[in-house]
Amino acid sequence: MKVTVRLALRDWDYMTPLVLGDVQSTRLDVQVDRVGTLPDNFANDPRYDASEISFSRYTTGRAGGDATVVGVPNFLMRGFRHRCIITARSNSLTRLEELKGGRIGVTGWQDSGNTWTRAALSQAGVQIDDVRWYAGRLTEAHPIVDRLGPYTRPGRIEAVPGERPMLELLESGELDAVFTPFMPAGFFDRDSKFRHLLPDLHAAEVEYFDAVGYVPGIHILGLKASFVAEHPWLPQELSDLLDESQRVWLEKRRKYADTTPWIIEELGRCGRDLPGSWNASGLEPNRKMIADFLAEIRKQNLADTDLTPDELFPAIPHFVGEPA
Repeated sequence: MKVTVRLALRDWDYMTPLVLGDVQSTRLDVQVDRVGTLPDNFANDPRYDASEISFSRYTTGRAGGDATVVGVPNFLMRGFRHRCIITARSNSLTRLEELKGGRIGVTGWQDSGNTWTRAALSQAGVQIDDVRWYAGRLTEAHPIVDRLGPYTRPGRIEAVPGERPMLELLESGELDAVFTPFMPAGFFDRDSKFRHLLPDLHAAEVEYFDAVGYVPGIHILGLKASFVAEHPWLPQELSDLLDESQRVWLEKRRKYADTTPWIIEELGRCGRDLPGSWNASGLEPNRKMIADFLAEIRKQNLADTDLTPDELFPAIPHFVGEPA
């Protein structure tokens, strides 16, 4: 008898084979709920057994002794962060180094993506204390929420005064750049008032990969610890199923490339500039990236922790086995 897994995921296109049933498991009945916003507190959400979760929040939770969620080093969301730095088209800045002494807005201080973006900035010689930071909503359509948590530092890291939308502050010149995981509406239009800070993202990101050896992980697969205790074989089975969905999707994407004029060029770049294992799951293929992220968590004072990659993603007894 199959075990039902209620899984919350962002609407990633590579999950299509899984959602449509082209990829299946003989042991799992995976019911995918495609969500726009991930569960705020997955461990206490009765709707789901597993979920896509923030790498940062999982890490800081484990650092604080929270063992209610079992994280699996399957990085459901990965991405270079250079592309997440935007500025006004009228701004003359074109290099990360030029942000030193500047004013930067972020959509969330603890977010995994922004943690990696600050790491890229550090690699360019711009440290946290070299910038005035403001956390806030990107546009007026976004909600007003606490985006700093316990990380406020008056005079250095603060909420946007008056909760004004950060795009307005970019346009007025009150902010030099904004870190955002998703581009605002109209950003890709020819007459957009905003642009990526870096004029050649591809070159910058390939250079970054050559320096660090990985594409940063943003979200991971999480399961409730109580659910894993009942089915210790299940995390690996589910992770493998997600990997197979991505493999099938990529195979079809390469065949049916006529969805946008130049996606075939993007697929070619990935094949030429990155190893085939760039998005491999598991602890060993991601050990350096995980260790670097833990180092950033400490360096950026997100958590005081001496966790190692093995402690962050502990092996589960009988990880692979037969269902009960």
